[in-house]
Amino acid sequence: MDEFISKFENTIEGVEAGSLHSETVFRSLKQWDSLALLMFIDMIDAEYDVRLNSGQMKAAQTLGELYGLISGDGGMK
Repeated sequence: MDEFISKFENTIEGVEAGSLHSETVFRSLKQWDSLALLMFIDMIDAEYDVRLNSGQMKAAQTLGELYGLISGDGGMK
């Protein structure tokens, strides 16, 4: 989980390293926009070989929930 959050922080421009945690609601971040979404999708594809569908992205609220999808609890490979 820590590695995922670190990669998320590095991927989304303007997010301070160490500022996020598993309960962070990623959509509430001021940096979360359409470009951030595209960068996130590219990161999880490259780093985890996972593609999430739009329903999964809409259902996830926190970084912990995203991590659950990516780590095999509902992610689409």
